[in-house]
Amino acid sequence: MWVSLDGQAGEAISLRVPTKGGYALQPENIAVIVNTDNQDSVKAGEYYVQARHIPVANLIRVSIPSSPKKLSAQYFTQFKQEVDAQLEAKHQVIVMMWTAPYAVECNSITTAMTMGFDPEQCANTCAPAKHPNRYFNSSSLQPYGDFGYRLSMLLPVQSFDQAKALIDRGIASDYSAPAATAYFLNTSDKNRSSRAMFFPPSGRVAQRFLEIKNLKADTIRDAQDVMIYHTGLVTVPDLDTLKFYPGALADHLTSTGGDLLGTGQMSSLRWLDAGATASYGTVSEPCNYWQKFPNSAVLLKHYLMGASAIEAYWKSVAWPVQGVFIGEPLASPYKR
Repeated sequence: MWVSLDGQAGEAISLRVPTKGGYALQPENIAVIVNTDNQDSVKAGEYYVQARHIPVANLIRVSIPSSPKKLSAQYFTQFKQEVDAQLEAKHQVIVMMWTAPYAVECNSITTAMTMGFDPEQCANTCAPAKHPNRYFNSSSLQPYGDFGYRLSMLLPVQSFDQAKALIDRGIASDYSAPAATAYFLNTSDKNRSSRAMFFPPSGRVAQRFLEIKNLKADTIRDAQDVMIYHTGLVTVPDLDTLKFYPGALADHLTSTGGDLLGTGQMSSLRWLDAGATASYGTVSEPCNYWQKFPNSAVLLKHYLMGASAIEAYWKSVAWPVQGVFIGEPLASPYKR
């Protein structure tokens, strides 16, 4: 079955939803990093390794005293060298088990780990990216082998219990393909609706039991079937009225959603608190380039084709330098 989606401005993408997908991350492909200065981080990392059947040898211990929100470029360089020395070619994904640090100067820590720290972006955070994501909307199933990228995601650890609940949601999502809805809201906030041109049209993806609703609205209330929620607002109302299925992906286009512990705008953590399994936000002022945020058509395409949350999210952002990826990376409701 084919679904026509709009993945580039003016260009239609034909999405094939196969009965057998090619995405097949294995536990041995995952490196898990814990902060030994945070016992909840260590405990959550050990639980994750056990729950996802990741080899114990893939658990990497580092020390980041005081868990600052932001690292300096110098500190990050030493940190990355320490981690890289313990990685192997089989490692395609890096999971960092903490909430902070989440930034390296103006870069997100997840993109700095995957693509390297980009000091040029910090000269003008509103400038277009000079180093685009080569993995964007690609057919690659081996990002490290194909591009030298180890996809990175933060699995937030505000407490062990919250981290465990997030991990359990990710595991519960696998192969589930529930009868669910993807909501794409073109809001009254025009500055934060720059990616609305990429929202898929309303319709149904029958093979995946997924309804798509493309709405002109500022909010949805009382929806009990959310698998995708994309919107553009400083703060998203009514999250406490929604039910997110395990594996749900949700994010809002705004300037500093990725300032996870900031107070200026709604933190992307609020999506996880509401029941989503993965999210995304920028850690520094990006201006509203759609390329700096998840492309909804591309995200939906790869998720429905069986990609994990981390693969689908990373394939959906063309310029991810300032964006932090958070959640349980291996959630795969449409894996076959």
